Amino acid sequence: MKRIFLIVLDSFGIGEMADAADYGDAGTNTLRSVALSSAFHMPNMGALGLFNIDGVECGERAASPTGRFARMKEASKGKDTTIGHWEIAGILSRKPLPTYPDGFPQEILDRFCAATGRGVLCNRPYSGTEVIKDYGDEHVKTGRLIVYTSADSVFQIAAHEDVVPVETLYAYCRQARDILQGEHGVGRVIARPFAGESGGYFRTAGRHDFSLEPPAVTMLDQLQAAGRDVISVGKIKDIFAGRGITEYVYTKGNAEGIERTLEYMDRDFEGLCFVNLVDYDMLYGHRNDVDGYAAALTYFDEKLPDILGKLREDDILMITADHGCDPGYKASTDHSREHTPFLMYGRKVKPADLGTRDTFADIGATVLDYFGIRPEFAGTSML
Repeated sequence: MKRIFLIVLDSFGIGEMADAADYGDAGTNTLRSVALSSAFHMPNMGALGLFNIDGVECGERAASPTGRFARMKEASKGKDTTIGHWEIAGILSRKPLPTYPDGFPQEILDRFCAATGRGVLCNRPYSGTEVIKDYGDEHVKTGRLIVYTSADSVFQIAAHEDVVPVETLYAYCRQARDILQGEHGVGRVIARPFAGESGGYFRTAGRHDFSLEPPAVTMLDQLQAAGRDVISVGKIKDIFAGRGITEYVYTKGNAEGIERTLEYMDRDFEGLCFVNLVDYDMLYGHRNDVDGYAAALTYFDEKLPDILGKLREDDILMITADHGCDPGYKASTDHSREHTPFLMYGRKVKPADLGTRDTFADIGATVLDYFGIRPEFAGTSML
């Protein structure tokens, strides 16, 4: 029984790509920034080969790495969650998804207001925690929805749970998703419910992403078509709009994501368990919290022996990322255009330095190769 556990450490970049300056990201290096923190300690990832990867100049190189390792280039245009995960699964995006640094055009807002029967507030890039501080009172008073974006391709809707019930907010997001197609097809429409009183508003755990459907076949589609299991842990299901997923579980953070993964490792299945650990990006990268990011990586490294210990004879573990989000880059709190790491381990996997790869899609090709499936996309297996 063959199983692959593919874990994405969301935003764990390992150094700027050649075109980083085109994205405003010259000099970014997420790994280098967090490695300077006293909270950073990753000996188990190091043993697999993390610090042996091309271009990595921090940490202690392993004399005899136990895994296969590579530096991954992003061939797609972009640096966001959707584009990165899609490329891992085989889709190369030749155009970046649309972003709205000046807010959404009035024609979009008019259609959204007509669909929901509510007005909007804000309509510009904003911090998710600050926007409810600044617009929460007016929202509660008027019932108008707080619509905002970021440097990413997102349309975010914040609403107080006492004003707009969470299921109603989800319905509004679905209406926005129907509107935001084609030229304005943002990667994600995101529900951002909050609660509390004036001066003390806080976001609740009801966040939900409504993603653009992948425009081409992915490794998930091919695995499902071949009768394999495709298990999603965390927000993977949302990123792929549910397509190609046979089972899923949402999580409230990294700790729960790791625990759910360990539980799946005790189950019999044939196929892929695809995991996203989002805290690095959401809680630390976007808030320039170097020590928090470093501590979260250390926690994962401490749990890694438990994961390795549950691997069966024919199992493969893969660890990678989808983009960067350098918490030490004070000029920005946005994602960064960086290379990502790739580590692969299994009892039957021969350790090797795989150099620098031309596309994240090599990961999807490797997954399919292990199950004897020819990928219907550009990508080269690393088995």
